[in-house]
Amino acid sequence: MVVVAFVPEGRQPVQRILKLTLQYDGTDFVGWQRQASGTSIQGLLEDALRPIEGAAVTVHGAGRTDAGVHALGQVCSFSLTASIDPAALARALNAVLPPDVRVSQSEVVPDDFHARFSATGKIYDYRIVSAPFVSPFVRRYVWHVVQRLDQPAMQQATAMLVGEHDFAAFQAARTDVHRSIRTIRRIEWSGAGSSGDPLVMQVEGDGFLRHMVRNVVGTVVEIGIGRRPVDAMDGILASRSRARAGATAPASGLFLRQVLYSAKILV
Repeated sequence: MVVVAFVPEGRQPVQRILKLTLQYDGTDFVGWQRQASGTSIQGLLEDALRPIEGAAVTVHGAGRTDAGVHALGQVCSFSLTASIDPAALARALNAVLPPDVRVSQSEVVPDDFHARFSATGKIYDYRIVSAPFVSPFVRRYVWHVVQRLDQPAMQQATAMLVGEHDFAAFQAARTDVHRSIRTIRRIEWSGAGSSGDPLVMQVEGDGFLRHMVRNVVGTVVEIGIGRRPVDAMDGILASRSRARAGATAPASGLFLRQVLYSAKILV
């Protein structure tokens, strides 16, 4: 049951901007954005907020994670007039959302805050298991690559991507984005590549094109198995041609770890 503290009669409702931080297993969803068919994270939240607000609520996400992509720290924002405490709102939403979607934090933010447009960057993790088999308990959250990977070669290749570049070669095919210049602030690797200790590529940037991280991973894995030389990465980047890069890595290994904001924005 959702319990809401309604505004007393005669008092004007106060509109507030709420910011939610979310975790979700994206395996069974069509992605963040509401679609004509299938279950989306945005749709679930808007449906859960409607009875609390007593009207339709439009939820804005920091990023449109694709079908099958997971989140450890997705952020969304929306306007609400219902006078419910943020902590109570989180409890109310978690009571009706499916168990693979959780609100980890709820807070009131300044009126000019927007989950997407106020963001200063994002951090993604991509997880790979490089072994003869993958544990059934982690298979939904990794890319299983049977071949042995040359991890030093992969690290060398991704180091070429750090900085400001035109990442057109790594964007989704037939995209309508007109400007493909982005800045990757850092790429770090960790893990052994086993089911218990997956190989993780963590990348932080000021923004990402659609499928950009997955296309980078697909390319770097081809380098890791010896299908391409390390120095091929420079040529692919300079070509600006999607056809030159590797295949798109599976959605299962990708996690939106964190959305970054300036501390001044949230004060």
